Amino acid sequence: MSSAKSKLKFFFPALPAQLGYWIVEDLVDRKTEFYPKGGLDQLVSASSSLRHWRPAMCSRLPFLFQRRGLKQLSKAGIVAILDHHALPGVQTSQQMFTGRHTQYNYHRALMWTAVMTALSHVDPAFSNVVSIEAVNEPAMDANQTPGHGDFQKNFVLVVRAVEYLLGIPVPGLKTNAEVNSNVTVALGLAADLPPIFPTEVRSVIADATPILSKLGVQFSSPNIQAEPLVTNFMDINWQYNKPANPADAALGPQIYDNHLYYSYGGVADANENAYLTSICNLKRIETDAALRNSPLYFGEWALPTQFQASDAFLRKWADAQKRAYSRGAGWIFWNFKVEISSLAGDLARQWSYLEGVKRGYLTKDPSKLLDPRVCDSYVKSSVAAESD
Repeated sequence: MSSAKSKLKFFFPALPAQLGYWIVEDLVDRKTEFYPKGGLDQLVSASSSLRHWRPAMCSRLPFLFQRRGLKQLSKAGIVAILDHHALPGVQTSQQMFTGRHTQYNYHRALMWTAVMTALSHVDPAFSNVVSIEAVNEPAMDANQTPGHGDFQKNFVLVVRAVEYLLGIPVPGLKTNAEVNSNVTVALGLAADLPPIFPTEVRSVIADATPILSKLGVQFSSPNIQAEPLVTNFMDINWQYNKPANPADAALGPQIYDNHLYYSYGGVADANENAYLTSICNLKRIETDAALRNSPLYFGEWALPTQFQASDAFLRKWADAQKRAYSRGAGWIFWNFKVEISSLAGDLARQWSYLEGVKRGYLTKDPSKLLDPRVCDSYVKSSVAAESD
């Protein structure tokens, strides 16, 4: 809880919870997939001995831990984004990007979506959830993600189908006038969905309903969160080779996510001047807006560089990035807190928000800059749209 209180002190209004699909145990193929058990059973069970919550480790912890974490964030006034960081059939050791795009795996990912949508609306522990992100960082080459465009559309329709069956108004969709007060009974009426919802979506809802029943999701309608969730995607320019446009999937409120780490290369030459020239002339928000991917927020960034950065440069680097990302819908720094130890070395210096504040690189109030004119010497009068 102390970490959540620290976030509130630094005015963090939102936090992503990185979730693996195995949180919903029924989705795991135990013959070929080996992940920890117990999260599903403990979701509505008794007490836990867990005492410390580390947001950066959320995807590796039992689901009860996520539930506790959401409660703590809610008490601290912080809203949550449920981010599907590890989809069915895609995770391998040391590989953060996704693959194995089969219909079976897409179906399981959509079942996860249905479960999380229902929980977000009916479980009080999820009352601070405002958005669900379909998939974190799909492979950048769209040729490696066949069927991803259909998945994007079905993802939105699954979210909206659950909301429709729960009687939650969604812009662009007529509200369901006949809603059963029992959640699992209401979702069991998937066959009665309007024609806008295809067979796959109906099948997903039908397959997810028994999981919700096992979870004990039997809350009556007065507990339902009445606002539609914001569907959330990595922006179209995350991929290349003619990717599907997630804007084509929109039905109701939707937002777009972009991640940017200069330290991995391919963005700017490895020197201070190139970094600041690039970030001070960043055009990702405008480029995405032209493709209807707006509002755009930057869901991952930090201070690492490809060169040894001085303290003076890191102050500029933090300011310049915040200036660029604040022109959109906002930003989320990747790590709030990083372990400080002999094993971790100086990792926290450029990867920890809390450490950045302590060292004077980052301001306690994220809306403020140390030097509002940090980009004056680098802004170009005319800059072509980015190609990175």
